[in-house]
Formats: sequence, structure tokens, C-alpha cells
Amino acid sequence: MRRAVDLAARGLGRTSPNPVVGCVILDPAGRTVGEGWHKRAGGPHAEIHALAEAGDDARGGTAVVTLEPCNHTGRTGPCSRALVAAGVVRVVYAVADPNPTAHGGADALAEAGIDVEAGVLAAQAEEVNTAWLTAVRRQRPHVHWKYAATLDGRTAAADGTSRWITSGPARADVHRLRAESDAVLVGSGTARTDDPHLAVRDVPGAEQPLRVVLDSSAAAVAPGARVLDDRAPTLVVTSTTADTSVLEAAGADILRLPAARDGVGLDLRALLAELHRRDVRSVLLEGGPTLAAAFLAEGLVDRITGYLAPALLGAGPAVLADAGITTITQAQRFTLTGTELIGPDLRITAVPRTTEES
Repeated sequence: MRRAVDLAARGLGRTSPNPVVGCVILDPAGRTVGEGWHKRAGGPHAEIHALAEAGDDARGGTAVVTLEPCNHTGRTGPCSRALVAAGVVRVVYAVADPNPTAHGGADALAEAGIDVEAGVLAAQAEEVNTAWLTAVRRQRPHVHWKYAATLDGRTAAADGTSRWITSGPARADVHRLRAESDAVLVGSGTARTDDPHLAVRDVPGAEQPLRVVLDSSAAAVAPGARVLDDRAPTLVVTSTTADTSVLEAAGADILRLPAARDGVGLDLRALLAELHRRDVRSVLLEGGPTLAAAFLAEGLVDRITGYLAPALLGAGPAVLADAGITTITQAQRFTLTGTELIGPDLRITAVPRTTEES
């Protein structure tokens, strides 16, 4: 199953709106005879790739899969039926499929007389597939907030300079995160100050994510902005009252949204609902402290990755603006899931605490 999880990870950034899945086929003696992973939406699923590699050696053997084999016909046929036809006698999977249109594969396999075992290395399989699982369970994209800061939590110096806080290896790692995401999101402040490009660079075979800019007044993204080039698709999100004539003349794709409940900014839940409708299952939030605070205040951050540079500034913008927290008891608590040196910088990852951990 560990090998299957590693195989599944190869599909990150390439399978949306489908999950990433890995599969290993063992022959009756327990030897690996086939491996596969889901490579792209609309293409064969992991089980089909693995069965094709195994051939007749799959008969009487075991299929080890990170996600419960599907039981429906979409752009491809049901994997449960393919496993039965291949003659496997045992299927081990990690995570049950929460998709109501695809689940039921385990029952179909059992009805065909196949021994089925669930839950093996479920936590690891959930981790690699967390974006898709979140999107299915919550009917909105998984939101991953990325930031870079000094040890004292500053994202820029007092004079506004910020390039470069972190090292080349850390910045390269951000491009990996972009490549694994369906959309990259920034706000008007970042668009106005940095004129970011937001496309993926130096990741071989990467599919470019949708570049999303929240610009409620339609004033931060000007004609000639880097996000309006043809390197990747771009969506500019504005208020229902904004004058978008200049953006329309520049050929921008525009989405109008209502204001947030407090009247400040745009309705983020409506934004995520619309992105989900467009088959976006994972969003990398790269905006500044105001946008990050807005997502946190709405409880819409599913993962945090912070790159901490071994430097101090003492003044300058903080990594997070006012998120409506006024006392320590209101602090949003997270669980650290990883720490790693990336060049001279420290990368930390964290997810919201569960009810059991609180």
C-alpha cells in the first residue's frame, strides 16, 4: 500500500476533477506483477493500468488500491468489474470512496466472491488525496494557504521590499505546489503591488492552474498585467457593481460575485462554489495578509504551508491581518504535519485541529 500511495502522488495536478489513485497487483505468490496510477481525467484508472501490466499474472492474485474501486460507468468503465474479470481473488483498499455516484465497488466485489479488506494505511492515502476528498465531502475546493515570512512573521520590510525573503529552493518548491493545484488565488493588494504571474515554472509536464485574482473594484488588474498573458487561463473576480469595461476590452474572463456578509470584500463561499462548479478541486491561496485573514475568518483554510526564512526585520507587514480574533481563547489551532529544511529555509505544514484534538 505504501507503494500504491507513492504511485498515486504521481498524478497530483493532472487528474482533476478526478482523484489521484495508485494500484499494485500481486500474483498468488505475493510478487508485484503490475503497477499503475490515474494519469489524467478521462483516461484509464489506476486499476486498469496495473491490470494491463500484470496480464494473466493477476489471476488468483491481490489488488492493492489507495481508493475503493469505482462501481460506475463514466468516461471509463467500472474498475470493480475489471478486477472481477481479471480473476483477482482479493482486493485491499485504503479509503472508501465518498462519491455517491462511484461508491459501492467494495460491495460489488464482495458479491462476486472476492475477499475485500478496507482501511489499510488509510491516513497516508487520505493525505495524498486530501484535495479531492475535501472537495467531495464539502462540495467546495480544498484551500491551501501558502506564505513566506521571516522568523518574526514579516512578509516584507518597512519600505515594502520583499524580494527575496526566501531562497531559490523554497521558491522552486512553491512552483511544485502550484503544479499540484487546480487554481492559484491572490487578491487585489498582491495584484497591484507585485504584478504576479502565478504560472508554474520549471516543473516538467505540469499543467498550468487557473489563475484567479479577486479584484472587487476591477482596478488592480490593468491591461498588460502579467496574469493576462496566454501562459495560463485567468479569471478576474469582481463585485456585481464594478466597471469591468477595461478588463473586458483586454479579453479577461470575468466573474461577478456579491459582497461578503459584512460588506467588506467578496463572498468567498460563493467564490468557492463557482470554482467547484468549474471543476476546480484544489486552490493554492497565495494572497497577502488581508485575503488570508478573510479565508481564515470564514473557516475556509484546509492546509497551511509556511516558508520561514532565517532572517529578522522587526517591522513591516505581518503575515496575517485581522481575522476577527480578539482573545487567546479564540485562536485558531492547527496540528503540525511536517517540518523540512528547504535550502536554508524551514517549511512547515499544518492542518486544522480535529474535534478530538481540540
